[in-house]
Amino acid sequence: MKLVVLGGGESGVGTALLGKKKQLEVFVSDYGTIQEKYKKVLIYSGIHWEEQQHSEELILDADVVMKSPGIPETAPIVRRLMTAGIPVISEIEFAARYTAAELIAITGSNGKTTTTLLTHHLLKEGGKQVGMAGNIGDSFAKMVSENDYDPYVLEISSFQLDGIIDFKPHIAVITNITPDHLDRYEYRFENYIASKFRIAENQDENDYLIYDADDPVLVDWLAKHPVKSRLLPFSLEKELEFGAYLNENKIVIKTAEDTMEIMRDTVALEGKHNLKNTMAAATVANLVRIRKETLRNSIANFQGAEHRLEKVLKIHHVQYINDSKATNVNATYYALDSMKTPTVWIVGGVDKGNDYNELMPLVREKVKAIICLGNDNSKIVDAFGNIAELLVETYSMEEAVKVAYKVARRGDTVLLSPACASFDLFENYEDRGNQFKQAIKRL
Repeated sequence: MKLVVLGGGESGVGTALLGKKKQLEVFVSDYGTIQEKYKKVLIYSGIHWEEQQHSEELILDADVVMKSPGIPETAPIVRRLMTAGIPVISEIEFAARYTAAELIAITGSNGKTTTTLLTHHLLKEGGKQVGMAGNIGDSFAKMVSENDYDPYVLEISSFQLDGIIDFKPHIAVITNITPDHLDRYEYRFENYIASKFRIAENQDENDYLIYDADDPVLVDWLAKHPVKSRLLPFSLEKELEFGAYLNENKIVIKTAEDTMEIMRDTVALEGKHNLKNTMAAATVANLVRIRKETLRNSIANFQGAEHRLEKVLKIHHVQYINDSKATNVNATYYALDSMKTPTVWIVGGVDKGNDYNELMPLVREKVKAIICLGNDNSKIVDAFGNIAELLVETYSMEEAVKVAYKVARRGDTVLLSPACASFDLFENYEDRGNQFKQAIKRL
C-alpha cells in the first residue's frame, strides 16, 4: 500500500515512521522546508521525501494520504486528491488503526491542553501505562510506532477531527466551544461546532461524552444533534443526575456505578475555568477506575500547563503571569476573570476575527493599563482606547515588558494574555511566552 504524507513536521514524520514500520511504501512531501531534525529522522529511517514542492505524479499515485493539520482543505494538492477520490485522513485516524489501546480524546476551544495534562497526570499517578499525544508532545503515530501504551490521552484540534473516518474514542471530552479558527470554516460558527462534535460521531452506547453543561453552544447542539454515547456533563451552576457538579465546597462526581467527592479547596489550579477542567479530568479518571484517594492527592499536587496562567516571577511585589497560550478572546476572558489585583494587560497579535465586547466588563473592573503588542493594534485601540486609563502600543516583547515594569505598582499583576495568534512577531505562542519570561528575568 502506498502512503503519502503531506507535511514534514511532527505529525507527518510520526505518520511516516509508523507507515514504514507497518511496511507501507511511504513518501513525504512538504511544500515548505522541512526542519533539519525531521530530515535527519527521515534519512536515517530510509523514507523518501521532498521539500519546497509537491510532485503530483507521486502524490496522486497514493492509496491513502495523511494531511498535516496545518494544511487547509482548500490547498490545490488536497483538492486534486479529493477529486481523484483518494482518501485524505488525519494523523489520529491513521494511528488509531494500528493500536487496540483505549483512547481518551479531548477537544475544545479552550482548556483542552490543561485538561489533557491533568488527565494524563491523574492516570499516570494512578498506575496506568498512559501515553499522551496529539496536539501536545510527540505525535500519536510516533508513539504507536515506538511504545505499547494503554490508554492514550489525546489532545485533538478541530483540524485533526476534520480528517477522521472511523476514529472512535472510548471517552471523549469537549471542554467548551467558542468562535475560533473561523477563517478555516468559511467564517461559519456552525461549521466549527460540527467539526468539534466529530469527536463523538463514531461512538456508541458503550462510550462516554463528557462536556460542559454550562456552555449554551454545547447544550443547544446536543439537543438538535443527539449522540449515541453516554453523556456525563459537568457544571458549576446546577446539580446533575450524572456527571460532575459543585455542592457548596465539594466537587461531586456521579456515574451510574459510583459517586465520589473532592474538596474544592484542594484543587491546585486557580480560576473557575480550571474547576471545570478538573471536573472533566476527574470524571475520566473515575471512569477508568483510578483509586479515589490517589485521584484526590493527584489533583492537589498538579502543576498546570506552561504558558497557561503561569506565574513567572514577583518583582517589587508585582506578579508577572504568562498566559501566552490564550490565543482567542474566550481564553483571555478566563484569565482576566481570575485576576484578583489591578492588572497591566499585554494584548495583541494576529487577530482571528476577534470580538472584544465580551471583555469590556472585565477590562473596566480589573485593568489599569493596556499594552498592545502586535504589528497592527488598531482593533484593540478602537475597542479599549476610551476605557483604559493608559493604552500604549509596542512592537517587541522587550519593549512591552519594560513599559509594564514602569506602569505597574506594588500589589499589581502584569498579565500577558494576548487573545490573538502569535505569528506576526513570534514563531508560535511558546516562543512568545518564552520571550516574555526572558524579558522579565532581564529587568
